Amino acid sequence: MRVLLVYPQFPKSFWSFEKSLELIGKKALMPPLGLLTVAAILPQAWEFKLVDCNIRLVSKSEWDWADLVIISAMIVQKEDFWHQIQLAKQHGKSVAVGGPYPTALPQEAKAMRADYLVLDEGEITLPMFVAALEKGALEGTFRATEKPDVSQTPVPRFDLLEMSAYDSMAIQFSRGCPFQCEFCDIIVLYGRKPRTKTPPQLIVELEALYKLGWRGRVFMVDDNFIGNKRNVKLLLQELKEWMAQHGYPFKFFTEASVNLAEDPELMELMVACNFYAVFLGIETPDEDSLTLTQKHQNTRSSLYESVTAITKSGLMVMSGFIIGFDGEKAGAGDRITQFVEQTSIPIAFFSMLQALPDTALWKRLEKEGRLRLQSGDVNQTTLMNFVPTRPIEEIAQEYIQAFWKLYDPARFLDRAYRHYLMMAEPKHKSTAQKMHWLEIRALFKILWRQGVISETRKLFWRNFFGIWRYKRSRLTEFIAVCARLEHFLDYREIVCKQISKQLAEFQVNEARITDEQNHNHQVTQLAAYSSSITLTRE
Repeated sequence: MRVLLVYPQFPKSFWSFEKSLELIGKKALMPPLGLLTVAAILPQAWEFKLVDCNIRLVSKSEWDWADLVIISAMIVQKEDFWHQIQLAKQHGKSVAVGGPYPTALPQEAKAMRADYLVLDEGEITLPMFVAALEKGALEGTFRATEKPDVSQTPVPRFDLLEMSAYDSMAIQFSRGCPFQCEFCDIIVLYGRKPRTKTPPQLIVELEALYKLGWRGRVFMVDDNFIGNKRNVKLLLQELKEWMAQHGYPFKFFTEASVNLAEDPELMELMVACNFYAVFLGIETPDEDSLTLTQKHQNTRSSLYESVTAITKSGLMVMSGFIIGFDGEKAGAGDRITQFVEQTSIPIAFFSMLQALPDTALWKRLEKEGRLRLQSGDVNQTTLMNFVPTRPIEEIAQEYIQAFWKLYDPARFLDRAYRHYLMMAEPKHKSTAQKMHWLEIRALFKILWRQGVISETRKLFWRNFFGIWRYKRSRLTEFIAVCARLEHFLDYREIVCKQISKQLAEFQVNEARITDEQNHNHQVTQLAAYSSSITLTRE
């Protein structure tokens, strides 16, 4: 069996970083770890080719070569997911699909003419799929009724990658999260009991990357890396030794819950293993909204103190924020921007609340008759897909204004500077910190764009020399964060234009509906009046 693994394109988004990647000669932020794992689970006697459409398009010879096409996608990749299925069908290929999007909305994948829906987690459903193929099945849907033991998951097929095209590699230690945030689909997809690989198992995966020549950033893709603290600490103890023995070839970043701040030992271990950044789901500084959405872990301690503690430990904090929770009071956008400024978080992912399929929020809103769309086609540049408890116009305007403020060049550069001054110094030198010619070229481009032609050039040089003086070991990281500004300036324009356009369309549509309702009401009243006149005459 010759299998072509296809990963659809992402639309331009908060995380796409096109301009930043162009500076360093890269084409995508990170590889499709899910498809690499699929290739490792399927029979190894089969042949595999992987095409990431974020890097290049599938060639005619690759379509011709394949016996079977497997496509995996997240909801945000919906448009190109559909396109790749149609291309495969045009070339007469059978198509199997999987990943978060088909798992959440299988009816949409089926409507796109996918032959096989291999849903949920592949460790269970891929063997079912292979057995069906061996029996000659031409279509089928394969679902799991339990969660797999990820300690049996094989090493992803990193050898299938065009590694030089990526800014970072991706690796996974755990699946699932112990919390119950109402809006989150992670607990729907992977459950609330975090399942982890064994420390030796993950070390073998890192060895595979090391032997393939990878040096640099590695994203630990766990949705909550510290969901199982006991097992994470066991991993970090072994990882600490491995990293030291290999000269610290990787720089890790990951996602974690805010309660990381409550565990100094865990933060110290992460820094010792060369973790340099962590993404926190803060969502909002409004405690009432956090309680309502069942994100109780964010209400147990001061969010400001938690962010500060994590930053001072030596981890750069990135964060996620949401506007539009039920019962939210006016001014939420301003409260979020104030919190970001107070904590000096440089990169703040900000969006309007969206109901994702099968989440507790989705089910509640569906029961209340408040869902506007029965699709998961939502992202940062789409209006909320449900009726909120305060006017959507008010929320959208606050969102636009806050996004614009967050990525004002002077504000962004100032936050980044204050954040890095607060961070502890690294405790060791890393081979990953050695600059290659592409990075040197990128450095000069950034210095030219932000230090010469930018309107904030004076602030940039003040910050540059401040970091050089006080946190010189962090200078490369600091400049890399400054380079992200190139992307955010473009993206805030996109957010503002798209949301403003949709808001105008929404208002026109609402006015039309109101006019129709008024017209129908008038017709009903006239009919009733006419009927009463007739009865009176009779």
